[in-house]
Amino acid sequence: MSGARVPRPSRGARGEVRSVYNWERLVRATLQREQLRSSGQGPGGRPAEGIAGAVPPSLVSTNIDHILQAANEIEDEDPNVARILCEQAYTMAQNLDPSSAGRGVLQFKTGLMSVIKQKLAKKDGTAIDRGHDIDILWEFFVRFKRRHRVDDIQKEHERLRETGTFSTEMGVRAVQMKKVYATLKALLDVLAVLAGESASDGVGRLVMEEVRKIRKSDATLGGELMPYNIVPVDAPSLTNAISFFPEVRAAISAIGYPSEFPRFSANSQVPQQRNKDMFDLLEFIFGFQKDNIRNQRENVILALANAQVRLGLPDELEPKVDEKAVTEVFRKVLDNYIKWCRYLGTRIAWNSLEALNKNRKVILVSLYYLIWGEAANVRFLPECICYIFHHMAKDLDAILDSQNAVPAKSCICADGSVSYLKQVIFPIYETMAVEAASNNNGKAAHSAWRNYDDFNEYFWSPSCFELKWPLKDESSFLRKPKKWKRTGKTGFVEHRTFLHLYRSFHRLWIFLFLMFQALTIIAFHDGHINLNTFKVVLSVGPAFFILHFIESCLDVLLMFGAYSTTRGFAISRLIIRFIWFGCSSTFLTYLYLKVLDERNNRNSDSTYFRIYTLILGVYVVVRVTFAALVKIPACHSLSDMSDRWPFFQFFKWIYEERYFVGRGLFEKTSSYARYVFFWMVILTCKFLFAYYLQIKPLVDPTKVIVELNGLQYSWHDLVSKGNRNALTVLSLWAPVFAIYLMDIHIWYTLLSALVGGLLGALGRLGEIRSLDMFHKRFESFPEAFVKNLVSSQMKRSIPNRLPAQDSKDMDRDHAAKFSPFWNEIIKSLREEDYISNREMDLLSIPSNSGTWRLVQWPLFLLTSKIPLAIDLALDCKDTQTDLWNRISKDKYMAYAVKEVYYSMERILLSVVDGEGRLWVEKLFQELNNSISVDSLVVTITLKKLQLVLSRFSALAGLLIRDETPELAIGASKAVHELYDVVTHDFLTSNLSEQLDSWQLLARARNEGRLFSKISWPRDRETREQVKRLYLLLTVKDSATNIPKNLEARRRLQFFANSLFMNLPLPKPVSEMMPFSVFTPYYSETVLYSYSDLRVENEDGISILFYLQKIFPDEWENFLERIKSTADAVEDNDNLELRFWASYRGQTLARTVRGMMYYRRALMLQSYLEKRYLGGIEDGYSGADYMSTQGYELSPESRARADLKFTYVVSCQIYGQQKQKGAQEAADIALLMQRNEALRVAFIHVEENALADGTISKEFYSKLVKADANGKDQEIYSIKLPGDPKLGEGKPENQNHAIIFTRGDAIQTIDMNQDNYLEEAMKIRNLLEEFNGKHDLRAPTILGVREHVFTGSVSSLAWFMSNQETSFVTLGQRVLAYPLKVRMHYGHPDVFDRTFHITRGGISKASRVINISEDIYAGFNSTLRQGNITHHEYIQVGKGRDVGLNQIALFEGKVAGGNGEQVLSRDVYRLGQLFDFFRMLSFFFTTVGYYVCTMMTVLTVYIFLYGRVYLALSGLDSAISTKARMLGNTALDAALNAQFLVQIGVFTAVPMIMGFILELGLMKAVFSFVTMQLQLCAVFFTFSLGTRTHYFGRTILHGGAKYKATGRGFVVRHIKFAENYRLYSRSHFVKALEVALLLIVYIAYGYTRNGASSFILLTVSSWILVISWLFAPYIFNPSGFEWQKTVEDFDDWTAWLLYKGGVGIKGENSWESWWDEEQSHIQTLRGKILETILSLRFFIFQYGIVYKLHLTGDDTSFAIYGFSWVVLLLIVMIFKVFTISPKKTQIQLMMRLTQGIAAIGLIAGLVLVVALTNLTIPDLFACVLAIIPTGWGTLCLAITWKGLVQSLGLWDSVREIARMYDAGMGMVIFAPVAFLSWFPFVSTFQSRLLFNQAFSRGLEISLILAGNKANVQA
Repeated sequence: MSGARVPRPSRGARGEVRSVYNWERLVRATLQREQLRSSGQGPGGRPAEGIAGAVPPSLVSTNIDHILQAANEIEDEDPNVARILCEQAYTMAQNLDPSSAGRGVLQFKTGLMSVIKQKLAKKDGTAIDRGHDIDILWEFFVRFKRRHRVDDIQKEHERLRETGTFSTEMGVRAVQMKKVYATLKALLDVLAVLAGESASDGVGRLVMEEVRKIRKSDATLGGELMPYNIVPVDAPSLTNAISFFPEVRAAISAIGYPSEFPRFSANSQVPQQRNKDMFDLLEFIFGFQKDNIRNQRENVILALANAQVRLGLPDELEPKVDEKAVTEVFRKVLDNYIKWCRYLGTRIAWNSLEALNKNRKVILVSLYYLIWGEAANVRFLPECICYIFHHMAKDLDAILDSQNAVPAKSCICADGSVSYLKQVIFPIYETMAVEAASNNNGKAAHSAWRNYDDFNEYFWSPSCFELKWPLKDESSFLRKPKKWKRTGKTGFVEHRTFLHLYRSFHRLWIFLFLMFQALTIIAFHDGHINLNTFKVVLSVGPAFFILHFIESCLDVLLMFGAYSTTRGFAISRLIIRFIWFGCSSTFLTYLYLKVLDERNNRNSDSTYFRIYTLILGVYVVVRVTFAALVKIPACHSLSDMSDRWPFFQFFKWIYEERYFVGRGLFEKTSSYARYVFFWMVILTCKFLFAYYLQIKPLVDPTKVIVELNGLQYSWHDLVSKGNRNALTVLSLWAPVFAIYLMDIHIWYTLLSALVGGLLGALGRLGEIRSLDMFHKRFESFPEAFVKNLVSSQMKRSIPNRLPAQDSKDMDRDHAAKFSPFWNEIIKSLREEDYISNREMDLLSIPSNSGTWRLVQWPLFLLTSKIPLAIDLALDCKDTQTDLWNRISKDKYMAYAVKEVYYSMERILLSVVDGEGRLWVEKLFQELNNSISVDSLVVTITLKKLQLVLSRFSALAGLLIRDETPELAIGASKAVHELYDVVTHDFLTSNLSEQLDSWQLLARARNEGRLFSKISWPRDRETREQVKRLYLLLTVKDSATNIPKNLEARRRLQFFANSLFMNLPLPKPVSEMMPFSVFTPYYSETVLYSYSDLRVENEDGISILFYLQKIFPDEWENFLERIKSTADAVEDNDNLELRFWASYRGQTLARTVRGMMYYRRALMLQSYLEKRYLGGIEDGYSGADYMSTQGYELSPESRARADLKFTYVVSCQIYGQQKQKGAQEAADIALLMQRNEALRVAFIHVEENALADGTISKEFYSKLVKADANGKDQEIYSIKLPGDPKLGEGKPENQNHAIIFTRGDAIQTIDMNQDNYLEEAMKIRNLLEEFNGKHDLRAPTILGVREHVFTGSVSSLAWFMSNQETSFVTLGQRVLAYPLKVRMHYGHPDVFDRTFHITRGGISKASRVINISEDIYAGFNSTLRQGNITHHEYIQVGKGRDVGLNQIALFEGKVAGGNGEQVLSRDVYRLGQLFDFFRMLSFFFTTVGYYVCTMMTVLTVYIFLYGRVYLALSGLDSAISTKARMLGNTALDAALNAQFLVQIGVFTAVPMIMGFILELGLMKAVFSFVTMQLQLCAVFFTFSLGTRTHYFGRTILHGGAKYKATGRGFVVRHIKFAENYRLYSRSHFVKALEVALLLIVYIAYGYTRNGASSFILLTVSSWILVISWLFAPYIFNPSGFEWQKTVEDFDDWTAWLLYKGGVGIKGENSWESWWDEEQSHIQTLRGKILETILSLRFFIFQYGIVYKLHLTGDDTSFAIYGFSWVVLLLIVMIFKVFTISPKKTQIQLMMRLTQGIAAIGLIAGLVLVVALTNLTIPDLFACVLAIIPTGWGTLCLAITWKGLVQSLGLWDSVREIARMYDAGMGMVIFAPVAFLSWFPFVSTFQSRLLFNQAFSRGLEISLILAGNKANVQA
C-alpha cells in the first residue's frame, strides 16, 4: 500500500451522496446497538466499537472487524497507526468485494472512507509518506509489546502451564491480557501484509522473520484468541481454569496418541499448538469433518473427566484416567450397540471386553461419537448408527493392527479424497429425503412413504446385512421411490382408520364387551346365578374368539403395504393367528350352539356342555399360564427358563410378538401389585355402577318393548317389520352403552385424584402453604437446608470456630451455612423486582459467621417484637423469670431481645474508648450479674426502658450514615445523653451512685474527655450490625405480610416446603453429574422492543400499560431499582424497561435468564465449597468466610460451573434472521453478550451459483458464542448432507443442535419457560436421582414439576393454569407411581443424555405422525427398557396460552397429535406389550382420554338421534301408551355422567384435590366457587368440543399440523369474523345440529308432563349448545361493547361477500376460507366415510314430512318423494333470485322474472294455506326439514367436488353454502348484538374476564380513547 493513493469507491457523484446518507443511517443504528451492548455486556466482555461494529455479514469471515477494533483501541495512543490499520481494512474490503455487491458493503466502505478522511484531517495538513508506514507500524508493535511486558508474561505463563497449576491472579491477569493479544494479532496481520509487499526491504525482511518466529512460538497469542466452546483443547488458554483441573488434564492425556497405534503418513498435517491424539487418527482414516472432530474431542474429554472425578480426583503430577472410568463411559455409550448385536445374533466388533485395553475403549467411544456427530438426520435411526459403527469399528480394528495408518476404503471418494459424510451418510440421507418429499408436505397417506421408523426398523432384522459395506447402492433400503416401484414400509403401516384403536387395545375392548355381555345376561336372568344362567354366560367363549378373530383380521388387513419388507417370521405369526382364531371361533360357536340345543332339550345328557367346558377350561389354563409367564413380573425367571423348550418358545411367540424394542416391559412384583390393586378398585366400582344403574334398569323396558306388536308408525316404515322393535331397543341401549365404554375414565379420574392427593400429602407437599406457616417454621429451615442441599464438603464446622458444643452452636453453624444461599435467593427476587429494597433488607439473614453464639434471624421475623417486649416489661409485676417466660412464648421475641442486648454491648464497645469503654464494661458486667442471679427487675427501672432504647436508636440512626464532623459531634452528644439516662434514670439508686462516684469516670467527665471521641464503625460486619439494630428498634409495624408480592410468597413457600421433602443428598459440584439445558427456538419473541411495548390496540391499551396494571407492585419495585420515575422511563428507549416487560411475557429472554440461574447456583455452590476446603489457609477470616462477594467473577467457580453446565439454544433460522437484519437476531446477540455461557446453534445456508445458472444450497450446523467484542464467534461449523428439515420442524431443530450439548443429562426446556435461583440450587439433588433406586431400572427420564405463571392474566388463563398445574403435578405423580406409565410431555424433563442420543434422540421427527414429537421420547424410552420417574421437590416455570383462540389452537394441536398417535407403531406396541393393567393405565392417560372425550360428545348425538327416531316415527307415544316406561333411570344415570364430564366436573376433581393439598380446604373451596362464577363450566364444555373435533377429524382425514398459538398477552378484541372462521366447523355447526335435534325432539316427542320434562332431561345438551355457540364471544375482550359489535358486523359482512381468487387468503374472503375448510377431504376412504356421516341429516325431512297437517295420516312413500320435488323447486327459485347476468338486457329480464316469481311464491303459499290442510306451524316444520337436508346435500356436494364441478353446479353449491354461513352467523350474532345494547353487560364481562386492577385500567383507557376521538373530530 506504500506510495499508493487512497483508493476511492467506483461510484458516481449521486451514488456517493446516497451512500453517505445510508452511511449516516448506519452510524445511527450502530450507536443504538452500541448502547444495547454496553448495557448488556457480560463479565470480561466489551462491545465492538464504532465502525468495527458495522462490518457487513459478507465480510465478517475476515479479520477486518478485528483490525478496526484494534484501530479504535490505539486511536488515542497513536492516531497515525490507527489510520494505517483503517486503510488496510479498506483495502481488504475492496479486494474482497470490488463491486460492493454484498449486502451493506457499499455503506460500510463509504463510512470507512469518511473515518479515514477524519484521521487524515487530524494531521493538520502535514503530508503523509505512506512509504514509511511499515516502519511506523513496526516501531509501534515493538513498543506496544514492551510496554505490556508480553514476553515476560508469556514466559511466566509457560512456566505455570508446565507445572499444571492455576491461580486466580494468573487467570485475572490473563483475562486482562486478552485485549492486548487481540490488538497484537491485528498489528501482526497488517504487518505481514505490508511486509509481503516490500519483502526485499531490510525492514520488510526483519518483519517477516519476526512474524514467522512469533507465529511459530507464540502459543499464547493464538491460544487466547482461538475460538473454543468449553475446554480450550486446540490451543492453550490461561484465561480458562478448566485446562488446569486434574480430571481434564487426565482426560486430555487419555485421548493422546498411544505408541502402539499405527504411524501416520509423512504428509499428514501436524497440529501446531497441541499434541497429536486419537481424533487426528480417526480424521485421517475416515475423513470426518474438522469441526466434528473438534466438537466430539471436547465431548469425549468432558465425558471422561466427569466419569473420573466421580471416582476420585487424580492427584499425581501427570494425572491419568482410571480404567474403571473409561469402562463406565464405554459401557454406557455402546450399550445399545451391544444389545443390537445380541438381538441379531451377530458378533460384536471386538472379541471381548476384557481383551480391549483402555486406549482401544477410548478410540471406539470416540469413533461412535464422531459417527453420531456427523450423521445429521440419520441420528434418528439409532440401529442404523449401530450398523455403521459395527463396520467402521471393524475397519478401524484392522488398521490399528497394522503398522501404518491408511484411509478406510469405505470412505474414499471417487476423486481420492476421504469423506465419511459423502460416502456413508449422504446416500442414506438422499433416500430419506426423496421419501420425505413424496409425503406431499404431510398430506399424503402415511402408508405411501417410508418414515424414519421404517428406515430404522430395517436394521432390526439380520437381512440388514444385505446392505453390505461399503453401502450397496442397488439395495432395497437405498431404493428411491418411483411411480410404481418403491420399497414398502417396515414392520408396521400407519393406515388412517379408527380401527387402530381396536387393534392396539383389543384386550381392553374385548374385556369390556365380554363383561357387558355377562352382566346383561345376569340382569336378564333377574340376577339369579344358577346352572341355566351359567350356560348362557358361557356364550362369552365364542364371543371372545370372534373378537380375537376380528383383531387378527385387522392385523392382516392393516399390514397391507409392508408385506414385501416385513420379516417372514412376523408374517407367519399373522397367518397362524388368523387361521387359529378363525377355526377356533367357528368351532366354538358351533359347539356352543349345540350346548344351547341341549339346554332346550330336557332329556339331554349335557355331553356337549361337558366337552365345551373342558375345551374352554383347558384354553383358559393355557392362556393364563402364558399370560403369567409373559406379563407377571414374579414369573419372569420361569419365563426365561421356559425359553429352552421350543414348545414354550413357539407359544410365547404366538402370544406376544418379539421386537428389538419392547422386550422386558415388566416391573417389580410390588409395583405390579400396586397398580393391579388400583385398577381392581376402579373396575369393581365401574361394574357395580354399570350393573345396578345402567344395565338392570333397562331390562324390564326392553322385555316389554320386544314383546309389543302392532305398533303404529307415523311414517313409511322401511326397516322395522318383524325385527321385534330392534331400532327402538337400540335407541334405548346405545347411549347407555356409549357411557358404559367411557365411564371407566370417570372412575379413574376420581381414584387418581384421591391417590394423588394421598401421595402428595405423604410426600409432604403443602406443609408450608401460607405466610404464617412460613414464619413459624423459618427456624427449622437452616438445618433442613444443610441436611438436604449442602454437600458433604460443606457439612463440617466452619473453620476458625470451635466445634459445636450444644444445639445452639449447631443452629448457628447451620444458619451460617444457610445464610449465603438464602441471601442470594433474596437478592435474585430483588433483581426480578418481586420485592422492594426495604423488603430485601428485612428478608436478608446475617452471615452468623462471627464469634457470637447467638443465631441472628432475618429482620422480618423480629420487627415489632421489641415494642411488644417493652410493653410486657412495663406491665411486669413479677420476677425476672416470669417476665422472660412471657417473652419466650414468642420465640422470635426472645431472639430479638437477646440480639438487642448483645448488639448494644458490642456496638458501644466498638465506638467508645478509654474511660467510656470502662463504663460500658462495668455497666454490662453489673447487668449480667443481675441476670445470672434473677434480680434484673431489681437492678433496673423497667419503666425507663423505653427511654434508654430511644436514646440508643438516636445514636444508631447517626452511626448508619457516613461520617462527617457534624455527625461525629452529634454522636458524641447522643452517647452522653445515653450515659445520663442509663446512669441516673435506668439503674437503681445504689448502682447509680456507685457509677457516679467512680473516680476514674468522674475525672474524665470533669475534664470533658468522656465520650469526646467516637470511633465510627468501619468494618462491614459492624456497620451491618448497627443498621440491623436500628431497624429492630425503630420498625414498629409488623412484617407478617412480608413479602407482599404473591409470586415471591409462592416461591419462598415452595422452596421452604421442598427442604422437608425426600431429596437425594447432593454431591459436591466437582463430583456432580454434568448436564445441559436445551431450548429449541424458531421465530418467537426474544425481547419486546420499545415500539412493541408502546403500540396501542384499538382500545388504547399497550402491553406496557397492561403490565403496569397487572403487576403494579413489581412496576414500583422496578422504578425503585433503576432509581427513576415512570415518565422518565417511558419516554426513553430504556433497555432495562424492555427486559422488565419481557421477563413478564413468554419470551426467550425470560427463559434464558431462568436457565442461566443454574450456572449462577453452581458458581455459588462451587465457590463456597472451595472456601470450606481451603478455609483459613487461603486467608479467609471468620468474618468474611461466608462472604459471597465476587463469586461470579471467580475464574475457578466459573470454570467449574462451565464444566458441569451447558446451555444451548437452537435458533434454527438465526442465520437468516441475521442476514435480513431482523430484530430477533439483534436480541439473540444481546442475550449472548449478557450471558457468556450461552451458546446458540443454528442452520446456516450457503447458496452457490452453478455453471448452468442454477443455485445449489449447502447446509451447515453452526454453534456460536459472543466474543470479547460482543460479536458472534463461530465455534463449530459442521456441514450437513442437505436440508435438515425432512420431518417436523421442532425435532429436526433439536436434532441438528443436540451434538453441541454436553454432559450425562439433558433438560429440555421450551422457550416459554422460566426458572428460579432457589430451584436451580436443587439441580444437584435431582441429578442424583439417576443414581438412585427406582424399582428394577435406573431412571432414564426424570419428570419435573411445573408452575404455570400465566394464571394471573385473565380468567381463561387461570382456568388453563389450574388445569395444566393439576396435570403436571397430581396427574404426573400418579402416572409415575403407582401406575408406572408416565411418559414425556415435552418439558421440563431431564433425560439421561447418553441413553437417549444412542437410541434415536429426545424426540421423533417423522412428518405428521410425530406431530406431538415430545411424547414419543417417552414411548421410545419405555419401549427400550427405560424408566420414567416424577419429582416434585423442584419446579420450573411455564407459560401457557391465555386467550380462548390461543387455547383452542393449542388444544386442537394436542388433540390432533393424539389422533396421529392412535395410528402410530409406538402406541400399538405399548398397547400390545404392556400387561393388561398397565395397558389400562397407558390407554386412559394418553389416547384413551381423547377417546372418552369424544364418546362424551357422541353420547349426546346417540341419545338425541335415538329420541328423534322415536319421536318422528311415532313410536315413543305408542310405546309410552302401552308400556308406561322407557328406562329413564338408566338414561338419567348415563346422561348425568355425560353432563358431569361435559361441564368439566371430573376435570376439576384433581384440580380441587391439588388446591386442598397445596392451598388448604378453605382456599380450595373459595377457588372452586370463584371458577364456577367465572363460567369455567362454559369453558370446559367448549374445550370438550375442540378436543373432539380435532381428534376425530385427524383420525378420519388427517390434517394435524403444528399451530403457532402466539404467546403474547391477549388484550385485544377478536373480531366476530375471526372467531367464526376458527370455530364454525368445529363448534357452531355441531351446536346448531344439536339444537335442531332438541327442537325436533320438543316439537314431536311424547311426554305426559309437556315440553318442560324434555328440557329437564336434555339440560346438558342445551348447555352444550349455548357454550359451543357463545363461549368465543363471552370470553372475548370487549365482546359486548356496542361500537365493537357494529364494527364486527361490518367486517363480517364484508368478509362474507368478498370474492375469492388466487392468492387471496381465507381471512380476507369467505370463498377462500370455504375452499380451505374442504382441503382435509383427500382420499376415497375419507370421501366414503364423509358420505356415510352426512346421511344422518336426511332423517329430519323423512320424519317431519309425515308429521305435517297437510299429509294427515297418509304414510305412503310418495309423500316423501313429493317433498323432494318441493325442495328442488325451492332450489330453482333460489337460483332465480341469486343469478346476476352481466348483460344489461338480460338483467332487466331477470329482474322482471324475479319480481313475478316473488309475487307468485307469496300468492301460492297463501292459496295452499287457505285451500289445503297446510298450517302456519307446518311452514316452520318445513323449514326444520329443509335446513338439515340442504346441509346434508351441501356436505355430499363438497365431498364429491369433482363430480359436482363436472355437472356445472359448483357455483350454485358455493352460493347455497354462503347462504348457510350467513344464516348461522346471524343466529349467533343476534343475541350478541342484543346484549351489546345494555352497557352493564360489557362491564360485567370485563370483571368476568380480567382481574380488578386491569378492569379499571380498561375503563379508563376507553374514556381516554373517546376523548381522543373528540379532539380529533
